[in-house]
Amino acid sequence: MMNKYKSRLLIAACLNFALVCCYNGTANAQANEDENAGKGNLKYVDPRIGNVGQLLEPTRPTAQLPHQLIRMYPQRHDYIDDQITSFPLTIVSHRLGQVFALKPSIKPLTAAAWDQKLTYDHDLEVTRPWYYSTYLVDDDVTVEFTPGKKAGIFRFSFPKNAANKTLLFDLYNDGDGALKFRGGNEIEGVETYNGDIKVYMYGVFSTTGKTGTVKAGELSTADAAEGKGVKAYISFAQNSPDVVEFKYAISYISPEQAKQNFNEEIKDSSFADVKANAEGEWAKVIDQIKVTGGTEAQKRSFYTALYRCNERMVDISEDGKYYSGFDKKIHTSNRKFYVDDWVWDTYLALHPLRAILNPDMEGDMVNSYVTQYEQGGWMPTFPVLFGDHACMNGFHSSVMILDDYRKGVKGFEAAKAYEGMLKNATEATMLPWRNGPKTVLDDFYYKNGYYPALRPGEKETVPEVNAFEKRQAVAVTLGGSYDDWAVAQMAKELGKTDDYKKFSLRGLNYKNLWNNDTKMFIPKDADGKWINIDPKFDGGMGGRDYYDENNGWTYLWQVQYDVKGLISLMGGSDEFENKLDQLYREPLDRSKYEFWSKFPDATGLVGQFSMGNEPSFMIPYLYNFTGSPWKTQNRVRFLLDVWYKDSIFGIPGDEDGGGMSAFVVFSAMGFFPVTPGIPIYTIGSPEFKNVTIDLPGGKQFTMIANNCSVINKYIQSAKFNGVVLNTPWFTHEQLVSGGKLELEMGPKPNKSWGVQ
Repeated sequence: MMNKYKSRLLIAACLNFALVCCYNGTANAQANEDENAGKGNLKYVDPRIGNVGQLLEPTRPTAQLPHQLIRMYPQRHDYIDDQITSFPLTIVSHRLGQVFALKPSIKPLTAAAWDQKLTYDHDLEVTRPWYYSTYLVDDDVTVEFTPGKKAGIFRFSFPKNAANKTLLFDLYNDGDGALKFRGGNEIEGVETYNGDIKVYMYGVFSTTGKTGTVKAGELSTADAAEGKGVKAYISFAQNSPDVVEFKYAISYISPEQAKQNFNEEIKDSSFADVKANAEGEWAKVIDQIKVTGGTEAQKRSFYTALYRCNERMVDISEDGKYYSGFDKKIHTSNRKFYVDDWVWDTYLALHPLRAILNPDMEGDMVNSYVTQYEQGGWMPTFPVLFGDHACMNGFHSSVMILDDYRKGVKGFEAAKAYEGMLKNATEATMLPWRNGPKTVLDDFYYKNGYYPALRPGEKETVPEVNAFEKRQAVAVTLGGSYDDWAVAQMAKELGKTDDYKKFSLRGLNYKNLWNNDTKMFIPKDADGKWINIDPKFDGGMGGRDYYDENNGWTYLWQVQYDVKGLISLMGGSDEFENKLDQLYREPLDRSKYEFWSKFPDATGLVGQFSMGNEPSFMIPYLYNFTGSPWKTQNRVRFLLDVWYKDSIFGIPGDEDGGGMSAFVVFSAMGFFPVTPGIPIYTIGSPEFKNVTIDLPGGKQFTMIANNCSVINKYIQSAKFNGVVLNTPWFTHEQLVSGGKLELEMGPKPNKSWGVQ
């Protein structure tokens, strides 16, 4: 992004162009010359990119260390809101709540102070992964924050000689809690999260103050309060320092562990020390991938996406111990224990990206899944602090485990992982948003090879079906087929021949819902009869009677593990390619208003293609399986250019814990893992002239795209390790061995390159 001084010169030379640049909306206090902008590639990271969602959830500008427990962003209605309600001491889970609210006040203290909102100036807010600052305009208070692993520091700069300087504490959750001051400069707290999980806090203020609590809505001078609705305050004298720091630590284990985390990590560290360490930790992960070429906007989008790929999963281990919500116990282990993963979103690209960048960490994460299976009885789908948060559909942890195993990711017991995969595939319900044992619908699936759908107007008879999420009969069948294929392949790896044969057949279940007349995957009822639907629009909210969040045009392609089989169903490569073309050109047949009233997740539309939802990620790469790989190069660049901008509107759909950002990272580098479980990358069109990935063990993977530019997006020829490459893919082994992919780029397609 152009800095302020260059912008002023450009305004004098070309006012109109400057106005267009300013509309980007992400310059202000975070221009590159800002002292908090970071060095090297960190200066391109802007956590506010995507902070305004198109229709649904925006990104969250989290300040945290990579994959660590302490996560903070101000609580407000959304980024557009100019008022902050509070600052959490940590975000417990991506969208599932926070604990311990904190905020400053300069007004005379009353019980109503906790309800007052704090007005801030967007242009004076600084948001970095390692540092946050905002100016509260009504109060003349500056709030700063910098994170540690299990600890953090807030710094409050009050107006000079302010008569009232107070910090207010509150709890976010409805359960019992407690807040207690000691000695006028220490605080201890406990908050109950998700009904039964105790979260402990210990903190120290840089100066002594007058302390108190709130009981029954009345201010009290008592230093301790417990129960529901607990609040507390600490006020500082007018002649006390105007800058107050609050150091604290969090524990999911015990109050003693919270204090231990404090003493080990932050007791003797200054704000500057913690900030510098946090910036250094982010520099390590951001600089692991170095790029040259491309535009400033492309670098901002790329490196901000890489930042988001390092937010989750979250390591909740504390001194060789951790609390597990899967059996409600505290465990001792020398392994890190990770939670907060939404695998329906992340198995497609985020876990495969981590298998390249940090396979040891990925191994710890998979080991956490296996441990959670042992503790909770099922291989989890969305593991969070309180256990498995049943979301979406499918057991895609099976695909993740297979993919990691085949890529040589170690650190987990493959036999135990397979045991969990097999149990889910044979005993767990496949119903969306449900945990637990199989139902009559699952037995039907095992016997008949598809999930039965209800006809329009037919009432649900299976009580376990979620009333809102419905059966999602086609989506469940297709997702289950992929998962069963993964079980088969893992069985093959482990020499389990009978299981391999059984689940290989189940991996073909997708064919049972192929309707050759419509050339679509269409639902069947329990009698095996087709249900006549409009695959563009039928199925209720989100199409959930049959599909899930997307319509039949998106689910048409959900067989990435058997593309040849799908091509055969469509009638051959030409028909497959024509159908791909049609996907991007097919009209909605109704207004966007009407379409989005039923499919709000299907954002980032190009025809019927939805860039804003995870099942679409691999679709533009499917042209590499046809006679026109150049169309993949064209489509990927177009989609990146149109939908991933370096602005507050820069993410086309829900950014679920790095899933969508991983698509950006891979695609901008020029390749993508179309089929997790098959260790092959298919080639797209890189945005940069050079990409260098520092691999574990001191090796490097290098991608060179000679003459690459916004215009020169088409591959003319390719070499891998100096050998002519005429196929649009390469293997994981070639990459991690330190391979070199060299592309010659041009403005027009070479329609013969990569054709099989």
